Amino acid sequence: MLYHLYEMNHAAIAPLRTAVEWNRLFFDQPWNPWAQTYPYKSFAAAWDVFENLTRRYGKPAFGIDTIDLVGSRCGITEEVVWSRPFCDLLHFKRDPESLQPWRRHDPRILLVAPLSGHYATLLRGTVKALLPDHDVYITDWRDARTVPLAMGEFDLDDYIDYVMDCLRFLGPNTHVIAVCQPGPAVVAATSLLAADDDPCVPASMTIMGSPIDTRRSPTEPNRLATTKPLDWFERNVVMRVPFPHAGFMREVYPGFLQLTGFMTMNLDRHMNAHNKLFQSLVTGDGDSVNAHKDFYDEYLAVMDLNASYYLQTLKVVFQEHQLPNGTMRHRGRLVEPAAITKTALMTVEGEKDDISGIGQTQAAHDICTGIPADMKQDYVQAGVGHYGVFNGSRFRSEIAPRIRDFIRSHNRR
Repeated sequence: MLYHLYEMNHAAIAPLRTAVEWNRLFFDQPWNPWAQTYPYKSFAAAWDVFENLTRRYGKPAFGIDTIDLVGSRCGITEEVVWSRPFCDLLHFKRDPESLQPWRRHDPRILLVAPLSGHYATLLRGTVKALLPDHDVYITDWRDARTVPLAMGEFDLDDYIDYVMDCLRFLGPNTHVIAVCQPGPAVVAATSLLAADDDPCVPASMTIMGSPIDTRRSPTEPNRLATTKPLDWFERNVVMRVPFPHAGFMREVYPGFLQLTGFMTMNLDRHMNAHNKLFQSLVTGDGDSVNAHKDFYDEYLAVMDLNASYYLQTLKVVFQEHQLPNGTMRHRGRLVEPAAITKTALMTVEGEKDDISGIGQTQAAHDICTGIPADMKQDYVQAGVGHYGVFNGSRFRSEIAPRIRDFIRSHNRR
């Protein structure tokens, strides 16, 4: 019922949004003598903030057309090379004519994006930093409300299957990087491939800011996941997609509920950011306005999660800690991280991470006991929070070069 109310509110506010747009169109005319006055600028800024707060944000584009190489620029083409109902495997194909000969055999990376509310485009900065030295593929997860009910269910077991299928599609000597939420699934997928002696077991596995063991340095989201029993979440946050979305009647954890949780964790910061946006619009500070809109265009674009995936992840990862406890099963089969012996392991954490606390990602080293010590590496980046683990200046200048060196030192080609 709450999902339907949300949709009705969005429809009800549409006429007001239209009125605001007409006002802006009228007052922005060059013949308007009040256009440069302070009262008008204040009204225009208020309308702009209103538009930003009430707009429905769709899936952003990656928008990576070119990258800088030493002494040249290289064109990038996005192409879907593998597809399933809930995910596309997207390849950022570098123009071979623009690449130096030695770059045409750069290590191949499967970047597993989080499926936790935001689109894979959240890793745009990660992709851009990796592209100059790697052949990059990313899991582009689909919004569950866009997947028809006839396409079937999707849970954590399916997620692990998708990761294994992507690795098999890409072939031997692929390096996998898991950012945040995919960590446990990537460890599980690699464990299963290793136990089967599959030739497509990844050459290296890099896990960044991930909830491998949330009992270590628990954060507010970790504690929230354990305050209520699983059936409470099923009763209170799982809803059916309303008409006319393609996923009509599919049970989901709605994106707008997730966004509410994201926002309330740092409500003062978001209120201050929009107040600053208003002031910047009035004073004409275009750089600050663009920076705000770039961030919130991504942050406010959220997707629904299939309910069975959300609930199973909540139970397995956050409530029962099955992977570090050695009890995790995939379709009835025990997941044994100790079976991993040929895959190098790197973990990356942020000193100020308030989503996956210090030690949660490092726990991967403790459960992957079959990996030799000289194939393991751990790095904690000082001064960054969760977002800074995979994006921003510290990531580009300090984390990405370490990942590049780690991958190249364990590349089997």
